[in-house]
Amino acid sequence: MPTRAVTRPGRPARRALAAVAALLACAGHAQPETALQPVVVTGSPTDTRPWTSPASIEVIDGGALRAGQLQVNLSEALARVPGLALGNRQNHAQDLQLAIRGFGARATFGVRGVRLYVDGIPASAPDGQGQTAGFPLGAADRVEVIRGPFSALYGASAGGVVALYTVDPARMPAEWRAGLAAGADGLWRTSAQGTGRWGDTGYLLDVSGFGTQGPRPQSAARRDTAHLRLSRGQGDDRWVLVASHLDSAADDPLGLTRAQFDADPDQTAAPATTFDTRKTVRQTQLGLAASRGLSPGHRLELMGYVAQRDVLQFQAITPAAQAPAGSAGGVIDLARRSHGLNARWRAEQALPTGRLVTTLGLSHDRQTEQRRGHENFIGNTLGVRGSVRRDETQRAATLDPYLQAEWDSAAWTLSAGVRRARVSLASEDRYVAPGNGDDSGSVTHAAWLPVLGLRWRLGPAVQVFASLGRGLETPTLNEIAYAPAGGGFHSALRPARSTSWEAGLRGRHGQAAWTATVFETRTRDEIAVLTNSGGRSTFQNVGRTLRRGLELGGEARWGALHASAALTVMDAHFRDGFLTCAAAPCTTPTLPVAAGRAMPGIARRQASALLAWEATPASTFTLELQHRSALPVNDTGTDSAGGYTVAHLGWRMQRDVGAWRVRPFARIDNLTHRRYAGSVIVNEANSRFFETAPGRSFFFGVEIAARQP
Repeated sequence: MPTRAVTRPGRPARRALAAVAALLACAGHAQPETALQPVVVTGSPTDTRPWTSPASIEVIDGGALRAGQLQVNLSEALARVPGLALGNRQNHAQDLQLAIRGFGARATFGVRGVRLYVDGIPASAPDGQGQTAGFPLGAADRVEVIRGPFSALYGASAGGVVALYTVDPARMPAEWRAGLAAGADGLWRTSAQGTGRWGDTGYLLDVSGFGTQGPRPQSAARRDTAHLRLSRGQGDDRWVLVASHLDSAADDPLGLTRAQFDADPDQTAAPATTFDTRKTVRQTQLGLAASRGLSPGHRLELMGYVAQRDVLQFQAITPAAQAPAGSAGGVIDLARRSHGLNARWRAEQALPTGRLVTTLGLSHDRQTEQRRGHENFIGNTLGVRGSVRRDETQRAATLDPYLQAEWDSAAWTLSAGVRRARVSLASEDRYVAPGNGDDSGSVTHAAWLPVLGLRWRLGPAVQVFASLGRGLETPTLNEIAYAPAGGGFHSALRPARSTSWEAGLRGRHGQAAWTATVFETRTRDEIAVLTNSGGRSTFQNVGRTLRRGLELGGEARWGALHASAALTVMDAHFRDGFLTCAAAPCTTPTLPVAAGRAMPGIARRQASALLAWEATPASTFTLELQHRSALPVNDTGTDSAGGYTVAHLGWRMQRDVGAWRVRPFARIDNLTHRRYAGSVIVNEANSRFFETAPGRSFFFGVEIAARQP
């Protein structure tokens, strides 16, 4: 498959990184330290933050991400986070589907409405688009998931936050690990990790390769990733350098109609093979975070990054549909360059009755995309790159000052913050021809995003917490790339503005812990899918929506048994009626959607449970149950993906042989061979809504590790 050459970052990007590099001359030279957090949501240490924070924060240990898992997708170990919905499309061309309390559910590919970070460096583009394919699961120390109002402190398009932090070489002896996994559908994964120190500099290197033939025709994929982290310093004087690379190629099997899914859920629709739908991605990122103590209790923190992402995607759009002069073709050729800088001052003051932490910062990000559209045919040959039908440069820029103050004591925590989110979007059209006018344009969105939270200790084992805030979800460049009436730059698409609150209890009792949270989000100018055909989507604003629900989570240990569970019940519906499109092509929506209709892509109920039995000190058996209720597939509610309950059975062990540690595992996913749709394509214009989950699947693997004393 063809790919674009990766080019060097531009001069502005190099200047942004150089500004951060200037701190290196001031950094200390001692033992390594953990990566800087992207935003200080709470001043508590990492291990106590979920317990003392006024925000809803879940921390998943890196060991749980890897133990008995394939280490291919983030969805493998995060199903037991309340409020987090993960849909494995089994389509690596479109990445994982991820939503937090309904934010991100409309995404037809990748992640929208949820901010992603790796080692404090953004894994989301400045306009809000993100992908989890490059997350270094094999090197993860932990994953933090933030839900609710406090996620607005991360800026626009932050209905939630998922942040992965790799292991800190200073916390463990030097270690080298290598792993192998294989199983159903020709899946294989190889990986290697190394941690250690060169003098005072700690290093971590993670490389992995993955491939699969896929569960359906036209769903094969391969992916290679690398992640490097260097760290030096301790306390207030430290720096962390992060570099990552992703190279992937994946076929796109598209979705299935109801009739196709019911007849044979393992088939692939003819357009996918006719047009050889596929996608290649090459992505490289370099980030640097540094801090410098200014005086006792005061420090300056800087983070800068540069990134590039090149995408070539072949879509299932017929030559006839590309005939109109305003068509953008059937091939997307995208070259994205982005960079950013986050600078903040942080002050901590210890008082007799508690501690006051104040943070003042400024964040700036910039993204430039060279977007070309080509016909996907030459003569009678389909699935090839043909004549240019679109050529434009799109830009997104943010400039956000923010302030947060937190008072923390043993009995209570009060946290307040505000961020001024400002997002500018622009497009410069260079393809102007008869019947295809100049689609250039620009628009700027801005809003104040205040948050307020309180945590109060009811007793030694129970805490109550509550928070309130406003959010802003701006359209991504992809969402404004195509106007419903044809052409480009959908400048009429407005940002969604929301007000959210949550309140809950959390408790600890011996070897048991639990949380219970109620939440509500009211949104106006909700962004929804208008049409979705052949891999291309258009969007519109649909008025007011309401999301409210209950989240329960808990874990407990009884001797050799360990159990954890999560339940989310959510009512998500449109408060206003509106018009949408019945089928493609569609330039003017005429199909009415009544107020009160359930929002598509959001299940009313989802639950998961894990029971682990340590049969011996070295051997563990696991049984995992996952449940999801019916999932509406379109705005009108004419169909839905049926609910399901599936079971996964696993076994793992650990054995030390001299300096080597061996960890084999085996697992059976979908033990009862339940056939169901694991995810849906919202408002797919050809009614190809359903993405099939695999049937019963067998996997096995082994990891070996050598650790220095």
